[in-house]
Amino acid sequence: MKLNNPFLVRGYCGPEYFCDRQKETSQLVDSLVNEGDVTLIAPRRYGKTGLIHNAFHVLPQEYTRVYLDIYSTRNLAEFSKEFASAVLGALETKLEKAAHNLAKLFRSCRPTIVPTESGLPKFSFDVVPSAAEATLQETFDYLAKKKRRVIVAIDEFQQVLDYPEKGTEALLRSLMQRLPWVRFIFSGSRQHLMREMFLSPKHPFYQSTDIMSLKPIDQDVYCRFAKRFFTAKRKPFRAEAFSSIYNRFDGVTWYVQMVLRRLWAEDAGVPDVKTVDDAVENIVLTRTFEYRDLLNSRSKAEQALLAAVAKDGPVAEPLAGDFIARHGLRAASTVASALKHLKRDDLLYQAEQGYVVYDRFFGVWLKETC
Repeated sequence: MKLNNPFLVRGYCGPEYFCDRQKETSQLVDSLVNEGDVTLIAPRRYGKTGLIHNAFHVLPQEYTRVYLDIYSTRNLAEFSKEFASAVLGALETKLEKAAHNLAKLFRSCRPTIVPTESGLPKFSFDVVPSAAEATLQETFDYLAKKKRRVIVAIDEFQQVLDYPEKGTEALLRSLMQRLPWVRFIFSGSRQHLMREMFLSPKHPFYQSTDIMSLKPIDQDVYCRFAKRFFTAKRKPFRAEAFSSIYNRFDGVTWYVQMVLRRLWAEDAGVPDVKTVDDAVENIVLTRTFEYRDLLNSRSKAEQALLAAVAKDGPVAEPLAGDFIARHGLRAASTVASALKHLKRDDLLYQAEQGYVVYDRFFGVWLKETC
């Protein structure tokens, strides 16, 4: 089905609407088909999930694809539920057969099966905390009995570090290494945590995977991708106007897509920088109340630091005396404490050039408002 707007900001609708990442897709697929697991690390909104699904699209048909996002999970029981549901949903297609397998293999939880309009079963599990490990074991036993080539992608994998259960990493590592025909993609956006998990000798997953990181899509490639759609619609498209989008948001995929999506919806094309700036202004305007509430939820020191970074960013040395003095910030120790909290809550992000406001549209709003 042809999309009304080709500039997706969520989901995957095939390679036609997926910009480039040919090298990364090839690298990811090559690692998997050569019996390797992969750790995929990049900030949020760089297109990790899209890359995973693009790799799924080109994988040989013999592989069964399983995808789950565990960002919202808070403990091992919730992980076990999501993992079991995703695995069963991908590997079972007939309700009667699925019901038989569930009754035999999953004794620690109460599974239910609900038919859907597509004809594929939807699986749900009621997992109590005391049965979480048993359910997880049963899911891996199920995979073992299948003896099929499976790729399991777990998005926001660093979330397991926050689970209250001790030894979760070691448990998962132990279960996963028993299935040589099942390969795993561990994707995560909190880069320091993901690198600690997979590159520190203190952690069970140490050096167990191939490491991949994402950089922004090449500007010229992205420009050609976008121009193809606007030209086909007979709308104006100027490379310098696209460049203003790309550079303003450092080529971060989601923000570029959001602006292009808005321009497409307005039927304006990409004729000049002013049209681009107006589109950005309109996007930010719709988030005014959200951003005001977010700012007010932070301490005064954190508010001041956010505004300062938005105005100067990227900021290489936020504790430097000249930066603190120029923006009238408090003592360096207060700024350091605010920086720690804002990094923890993903409001500030340390890019290669320095600290920036993680939500780039929030950064635009701060710069214009504060």
